[in-house]
Amino acid sequence: MRQNPSFAMTDVTELRRLIDSNPWMTLVSATDDGLVASHYAVLLDDDRDDLTIVGHVGKPDDLILGLGERELLVVVQGPHGYISPGWYGDGPNVPTWNFVSAHLTGIPELLSPEENLRVLDRLVARFEGGMPQPRLLWERPNDADFVHRLERGTVGFRLTPTKVVAKRKLSQNRPHEVVETIIAELDAGAGPYVDPRLASEMQRALDARRAAR
Repeated sequence: MRQNPSFAMTDVTELRRLIDSNPWMTLVSATDDGLVASHYAVLLDDDRDDLTIVGHVGKPDDLILGLGERELLVVVQGPHGYISPGWYGDGPNVPTWNFVSAHLTGIPELLSPEENLRVLDRLVARFEGGMPQPRLLWERPNDADFVHRLERGTVGFRLTPTKVVAKRKLSQNRPHEVVETIIAELDAGAGPYVDPRLASEMQRALDARRAAR
């Protein structure tokens, strides 16, 4: 991802928020057979306060990715969407695409079966927690044999990134009043590109710009 200093995202707190809010990620590895990619839910390591992430892959994706043997690129994709030139005013303009994204690169550490079980438990709890009647990993009708068989079919990993490239391209190069118009269109406009999540990210970035003045 080409970096632009005016769009760079470097605050660890903001990056952790991005990772936590967008857990479905793309895992990319360069292998002897070319580039390969997989898609999995990933969480922040709750024992750390940095950008360390934990997750799992299903076998044989661990072998396909070379997990633990070579560098892994994890792509975090936050809110993104189309920005119409009509939202800029009457002057000449072209469309663009606003987005928030981060690339985390490093060689992952493979987890022990016990650590992997803990991560699997956290993943289920994270996403089942909001259900009316959550079905957690260790609760019936699951039994211990079932859970351990599940674990044996996966490989857990922990990645502390050695390289982080993060970008928040949210019309920061536009006047505040133009950004406010774009936010309004994304939040409650009449067109097909309404996206409250992207509007919220743009409002957050705009508020930060104003606070820094």
